[in-house]
Formats: sequence, C-alpha cells, structure tokens
Amino acid sequence: MKTKTFAERLNEALILRNMKPSDLVLKSKDQLEKSSVSHYLSGKYNAKQDKLTVIAEILNVNESWLMGYDVSINPTTKGIKIPVLGRVVAGIPMEAFEEIIDYEEITKEMASHGEHFGLVVKGDSMLPRFVEGDVVIVRKQSDVESGDIAVILINGLDATIKRISRDSNGITLIPLNNFYMPKFYSNEDIEKLPIIISGKVVELRGKFS
Repeated sequence: MKTKTFAERLNEALILRNMKPSDLVLKSKDQLEKSSVSHYLSGKYNAKQDKLTVIAEILNVNESWLMGYDVSINPTTKGIKIPVLGRVVAGIPMEAFEEIIDYEEITKEMASHGEHFGLVVKGDSMLPRFVEGDVVIVRKQSDVESGDIAVILINGLDATIKRISRDSNGITLIPLNNFYMPKFYSNEDIEKLPIIISGKVVELRGKFS
C-alpha cells in the first residue's frame, strides 16, 4: 500500500543521503536531467521505471519504497519489485481491477527496458500455455507487433490476454485454446469501443497448485 508520494520519498531520500538535486544529476552520468529531477521533486510527474532504477541505485534505497509503498527503505538484493495489479481474464473479458494484490521481482536488466507490471491470469481461453492463477509480466506499451501476446483493454474497462494479428483492416484477438474463436475488430471498432493495447506479455510465471 502506498503511504507517500514519489516526490515526498525522493525529497526524504535526498535529505537522508545529504545530497542536493544537483548531486543526483551529476552522479547519474547524464542519465538524469536537471529539469526532470526538479519536476520529480515538485510532484509534477513521477519517474519512469528506467529513471527510477537509476535514482534508487544512486540513493541506495528500495525502489518500491521510493515509489511510496510501505516497505523497507533498504534496497532489494535479488531484483526489482513490481506490483501485480488486478486480475485479467483470458477468456470472456471482465473489469480490469487496479488494486495491487501482490508483488513480483524482475531483474534490473529487464526493468531497464521499460515500466512493467504483473497480472494474474483467469479463465481458460489461453490454455495450455496460460493457466488460471499464473502471473504474466507485462511491459507497458501502447502498441505491439503482429504475433505478440498482449494485454488488451476493451471498452476501456475490460482486460483480456490474447495473441495479436494485424492487417490493414484491423486486428484479430486470437485465443490459444481452440475451444474459443478468434475475434476481429475493424479499425472503426478500435476507435469507437475503443480497443486499447495496455502492454506486451514478456514473461509467464506459472504457479504450482
């Protein structure tokens, strides 16, 4: 659970480490800009995952703590924790919950490629590869290539996991379970419903029952 904002924690960490914002920029070796750090401190916007990693390493603090979560300030040693958001239905779409229900760790190398989150699979339309209760690691991005497996929001609320197939007329959402039929959405459907790609599934973490 978040107890403070990123801006509050960043200001607190700078005080604890006896550092100035200019020190943070200097130690980042051109990975952070002075104006960006100023915006972070004012609360204008939060750092993206790659910048968050840089800041946490310089300040020697836990990334989750820096994001405002009620965890230890001490940095994690195994990897970077990312939130597992609400459940996602791999079948008939359902409302996409936003509350954090768990955490997963990813490597710093993976985190350097963008912001990530986890989602719990529900339903059977992506069997046999995706089983209900599995956690998928998703890299946030608004577009994917044909053939990628993605998290898609339908009507802005309903989330589902499907393989994407593109052509000039629209996109087809393809289940892996042959019991389910692919669903085609025209370019007009994509605009009107809308159909929004939330991210690309980059890793599957199966759970033992």
